[in-house]
Amino acid sequence: MIPLNLPNSTLKITLRDQKKFIWDRLRKKFVALTPEEWVRQNFIEFLIDHKEYPETLMNNEIAVRLNGMNKRCDSVVFDQTGKPVVIIEYKAPQITINQNVFDQIVRYNMVLQVPYLIVSNGLSHYCCEVDYQNHRCNFLQDIPTFGEIAKRVEK
Repeated sequence: MIPLNLPNSTLKITLRDQKKFIWDRLRKKFVALTPEEWVRQNFIEFLIDHKEYPETLMNNEIAVRLNGMNKRCDSVVFDQTGKPVVIIEYKAPQITINQNVFDQIVRYNMVLQVPYLIVSNGLSHYCCEVDYQNHRCNFLQDIPTFGEIAKRVEK
């Protein structure tokens, strides 16, 4: 897999029937190693190891019902009370982050109503804070730590 714009992490990769699988520490199982999954697993490690996100408050592949259809958020981070506070959407490194990607995560947020949205293809990362009062998203210079998110949620 290609190097990403994320700190190096040690990920467990195995070969089964000539196919590669990677350990998903949130789902506690090996999953097919696709380019998008490579981004997800590296990004999760980054959040846990460098941004102090509690592993126990994160989940992958969270189902949401949108316009009568079942959809899945790539990752969701919850606060201490179990309320979702961050939705994360991953794309493979070769996929350009564009308006369509943001439209996708905004649709998921119509259901979950979180204060933070993150999009990454492993090379470029974007985080915005949702300003519900003024009906806009404010892009941040950096991914906030879990502590910074918790402070905002407490307000």
